[in-house]
Amino acid sequence: MTYLDALILGLIQGLTEFLPVSSSGHLVLAEEILGVKQPGVAFEVLVHLGTLVAVTIYYRRRLWALGRAVFDRTMGSERKMILYLIIGTIPAGLAGVLLEDFFERTFGNPIETSIELIITGVILLITRYFLRGKKPVAAGNALIMGVGQAVAIFPGISRSGTTIAAGIFRGVSPAAAAEFSFLLSIPAIAGAIVLKVGELSDVSAALLGPYAAATVTSFVFGWAAVSFLLAVIRRGKLDYFAYYCFAAGALGLYIFL
Repeated sequence: MTYLDALILGLIQGLTEFLPVSSSGHLVLAEEILGVKQPGVAFEVLVHLGTLVAVTIYYRRRLWALGRAVFDRTMGSERKMILYLIIGTIPAGLAGVLLEDFFERTFGNPIETSIELIITGVILLITRYFLRGKKPVAAGNALIMGVGQAVAIFPGISRSGTTIAAGIFRGVSPAAAAEFSFLLSIPAIAGAIVLKVGELSDVSAALLGPYAAATVTSFVFGWAAVSFLLAVIRRGKLDYFAYYCFAAGALGLYIFL
């Protein structure tokens, strides 16, 4: 992997982790096209670390309030949000642990990934008919959004797209669904990193520089993607990403079929 390859993949990871277009799907296709498919998942762990740091810093005040709420019983809404995040994290946690080998096998198939990108597009397109919801996140909504996050372990299914869409379908306001989706991504990404952190010891010295460059790039563009997506959602344009997913999936099928 060259530095240019690393920068391209880091940019792709940063932009697509939080935009509803599937970061893992884009990495699968991009690595195949560039011819830089890496053994193991050390590279994916590091670029996900970059986006994890980005969203954590972006929501630092919200996370600080949630941390304080653990010890302050007067912070009722924050304590409820902690409960909702736990509920929403359970489905993906169970799926990741129990079906780890099954999901890992799907990461090597660009054709399946392309089809899943098209499915993501369909999900996003449907949201245009459900954007008038005004409900806050509640326990039932959190569980359904968590199921959406579990389904998004498939590489071509967007995590942010399915979780936000699931909330919108349940009548949650788009802004509240987006914030919950981003907060929900923190334990999900962190958990995936913890499970695979042991593979970082296998990274060769020659790859340390490119991997570090990709990690920093994913952080910078991950930060930008969070801000951009929130602005898009405020305008009620989430379904616009559907057309991109259709195009990316169709291009993948054209290249790899």
